[in-house]
Amino acid sequence: MAGRPRSFDRDAALGAALEQFWRTGYEETSVAMLTSAMGVTPPSLYAAFGDKRRLFEEASTVYFQRTCEAVDLAAALPSARAAVARVLDDTARAHTDPATPAGCLMLTEPRLEAQREVLRRRLKDRLDQGVRDRDLAASTNTDHLASFLVAVLRGMSGSARDGATTEDLLGIAETAMGAVHQVDRADRVVGD
Repeated sequence: MAGRPRSFDRDAALGAALEQFWRTGYEETSVAMLTSAMGVTPPSLYAAFGDKRRLFEEASTVYFQRTCEAVDLAAALPSARAAVARVLDDTARAHTDPATPAGCLMLTEPRLEAQREVLRRRLKDRLDQGVRDRDLAASTNTDHLASFLVAVLRGMSGSARDGATTEDLLGIAETAMGAVHQVDRADRVVGD
């Protein structure tokens, strides 16, 4: 006997689970909250996704892939400054998009530290390319600058969760870009 076919759209259910985790975080999200958001019964959730932990891992992987795609598009811009500006601008707009929960799951969820490190390394790689292309000063500490940018992104996420507007976050992005320019100018004076 093959069993009953699933009576729900797995991708839609995964999207609903992702949104629930995004809104309330892994620890605060109960299986009852998930089944309600997904429109499934607990046996269907377990049959389709295993358990809460595996569901979270699958949902957060989808979320992280989308984040990486956006960062990769920004990184493809012709200069490091343009790439950083795009990441900051996209972040401000995404974190305050009324169609999604405020903030960023990856930047705020404690369980996603490894993904944040991957994001930091991707930013560092783009900054390193900026140094190689002489778009940034040769003495730029790209490791510190990438860590600073992740800290800014995390702060933007927290601000959005606290009710900041798109304009508020764009102001933070503009200030962060000013800091990037100051670091580069200081590095050029000292290092070049």
